[in-house]
Amino acid sequence: MQPYTTLAGYGTDEFVEKRSRFIGYAAPVTTEAEAVDFIARIRALHREASHNVYAYALREGQVRRYSDDGEPQGTAGVPVLDVLQKQEIVDAVVVVTRYFGGTLLGAGGLVRAYTEGASIAVRAARPRRMQPCTVLELGIEYPQYGRVSYLLPQYRAVTLDSDFGAAVRLRVMLPDGQVAPFCKELAEATGGAARPEERDHLYAEIPD
Repeated sequence: MQPYTTLAGYGTDEFVEKRSRFIGYAAPVTTEAEAVDFIARIRALHREASHNVYAYALREGQVRRYSDDGEPQGTAGVPVLDVLQKQEIVDAVVVVTRYFGGTLLGAGGLVRAYTEGASIAVRAARPRRMQPCTVLELGIEYPQYGRVSYLLPQYRAVTLDSDFGAAVRLRVMLPDGQVAPFCKELAEATGGAARPEERDHLYAEIPD
């Protein structure tokens, strides 16, 4: 499992260039069907628009698709896709809607406008880095809790759940690369009493 960058959620923003209105939309998706559905919903929202240009990139199968939607070839869909590719963003779809304002922008102007439309949409959707993580469950005695809670942030561990019963039980998530050193130091800190059990393996955003 390798880290990857995607979008945190739905985002939109807009600007006007020589009286043409450009509206950018971006969202995370995991399948081509989800991407196509998102594009269809934006098109339905802007039936009167001059163009609804789109691009999407998926991890599964390394799928890359784009459409100029009637703009001159290479001036719209490719720049939108380039925004995703230059930031190495996957599992994401972007649509840039244009309402023509009566002034031609030229090929260079169109490239800049669609690049900007995609960029502001992606910023609004917030790129986030997803890392392969392991979920561990461990039980510790109360006298050991202070030492263990001190260790957790050092290994970028996120506490998912805690149960303070007869003993303390913690469910924590760590980046894969931190698991082995964490377990080693945990064993040293607790005299081998804390024995973490792996419960899950998943992708997640871990704060720095």
